[in-house]
Amino acid sequence: MQALKAGDRDAFLAAEREARQGAGLPPFGRLAALIASSADAERLERFVRELAAAAPNAHGVEVYGPADAPLALVRGRRRKRLLVRADRSVDLQGYLNAWRARVRVPAAVRLAIDVDPYSFL
Repeated sequence: MQALKAGDRDAFLAAEREARQGAGLPPFGRLAALIASSADAERLERFVRELAAAAPNAHGVEVYGPADAPLALVRGRRRKRLLVRADRSVDLQGYLNAWRARVRVPAAVRLAIDVDPYSFL
């Protein structure tokens, strides 16, 4: 932030690159967001806890959450989010497909999966 404040774009980009590389964030790693939503807050909470518990163990993959999504209420529906950070070597699509196959999404819940999201809202 100091580089931005000083107007030093190149220093900012170098610092951001180093931080992202160290944390395994894009473009050095991959991210996915799983966003569940429902008008029934209790059902949603039960589902996201079940979803988190069903996450497969895999080398190079970390799952964070569930937590309220940044926009926790949209058009009367509560939203919860899980984030997945994976090494570039991980077949993220395969991991997400295996995970998704382990749970049944109730009719009252919607589940959206966004791989390498442009925005986390």
